[in-house]
Amino acid sequence: MKSIAFTVLAGAFSVISAFAADVGKPAPAFSGKNLKGETVSLADQKGKVVVLEWVNFDCPFVKKHYTSGNIPKLQQEYAAKDVVWISINSSAPGKQGNYNAADMTARATKDGNKATQFLLDPEGTIGKAYDAKTTPHLFIINKDGVLVYNGAIDSKKSTDAADIAGADKLFVNALDAVLAGKEVANAKNEPYGCGVKY
Repeated sequence: MKSIAFTVLAGAFSVISAFAADVGKPAPAFSGKNLKGETVSLADQKGKVVVLEWVNFDCPFVKKHYTSGNIPKLQQEYAAKDVVWISINSSAPGKQGNYNAADMTARATKDGNKATQFLLDPEGTIGKAYDAKTTPHLFIINKDGVLVYNGAIDSKKSTDAADIAGADKLFVNALDAVLAGKEVANAKNEPYGCGVKY
């Protein structure tokens, strides 16, 4: 009986670890609805470099990077390099940053979001699969579907847009390395921002 229980327990742990978002391992598969109600999956992006950005427009750390134009500029710049940028909102109903599709569309437009796709994840399924901790929190998946970056947008943990220019561009450096076929330095680091409102 003990051996059966152990086998079941071991199986449960293997399922969890198989879906962990570990740098250097295959990125967890996911699918979700975009703002138009269409299903978008990671599998659809096969062969592309993919950026996942956790966003909550009511978070002052996110506001820093949107009102300054920093993230929208990056979204446009890397779209031109064939990068698929997916913004994800995992705020639960009743929590800060949660909006229905129509209101989120209006808010994303107002704040200048230029992502390839914008997914609503109110159950937190995608966020928990990646252990997304903050807004913003950025991940990069290479063309082989391997997670190669998990961390902060930059090194200045502040809400002041004036700090962007002098920050170490952790995420940008990583994305440029991926596109150049180079190894990513500092591939896992601590993101900063507001906690994801699961």
